[in-house]
Amino acid sequence: MTQERAKPAIKKKKPGSYPYLSVVFSMTLALFVLGLFALLLLHANRLTELIKENIEVQIYLEKSITDNDRIKIEKTIRSKVYLDVNKENGGLRFISKQEAADKFINETGEDFMQFLGENPLRDAFVLKIKSAYYQEDKLDKIKSELEATSGVYQVSYVKNLIETINSNITKISLVLFGFAIILFLIVIILINNTIKLALFSQRFLIRSMQLVGATRGFIQRPFLVRSIFHGLLAGILASILLLSLLQYANMNIPELALLQDGAKINFLFLITCLLGGVVGFFSTLRSIRKYIGMSLDELY
Repeated sequence: MTQERAKPAIKKKKPGSYPYLSVVFSMTLALFVLGLFALLLLHANRLTELIKENIEVQIYLEKSITDNDRIKIEKTIRSKVYLDVNKENGGLRFISKQEAADKFINETGEDFMQFLGENPLRDAFVLKIKSAYYQEDKLDKIKSELEATSGVYQVSYVKNLIETINSNITKISLVLFGFAIILFLIVIILINNTIKLALFSQRFLIRSMQLVGATRGFIQRPFLVRSIFHGLLAGILASILLLSLLQYANMNIPELALLQDGAKINFLFLITCLLGGVVGFFSTLRSIRKYIGMSLDELY
């Protein structure tokens, strides 16, 4: 007698068991591109802050000023809210006229004091102010306030540079913001279409569940749970890729570390993961509701 060969068991589809590998891959790629652009924005914003923080305000003192008057002026300046106390020397540095002359002679190699017979320079304070005050109207107000202080001869800063920086920052910010919105919409559409195509293979399973009396919530639940998991997984993978790229860039360009804020970068990774889960959930919910509402003829 010949024994009949056992027929292989037919693997039944489970609710929510769509081809998730392609979905996770597509979502990871989309979130990686969006996260990369966000990293560029963070670096650009930090670079702008560094440029502003390195701009100095010079406060030149009267030539006849006494040491007591100079100390009073220093105390007055240190009490100002716009002083960036987190900088070196508390954001305020005193440069004597002799120190300024020596520095000039060392840099140029010319001793102007022998030619003039005296030192024409003045004692001065170099002030670092908070980046929030690097606006033309605020700087003008600070300049007027300091010049009204007894013993202060003149206050100066590179006004044209401030105007140029603020103007360029405004233009660049508008362009980047517009591009960010467009990129975000593209990512949403890409993820939505990927999930929609993946769920296309499940449309008859959804209809079968409807025919046996399954409720809308019962049908949607396994798909939504998996979509959240796959979205979070894609966000984690995208964050790992971004972190690897960041470390590689830091190895080749060590100066990039100066532009990085660990707390903001970690927050970006968290947002990337949450965004994957949220977009996956709503894209899946939208697609399932569409297939649940279709007639049998529309499913073919």
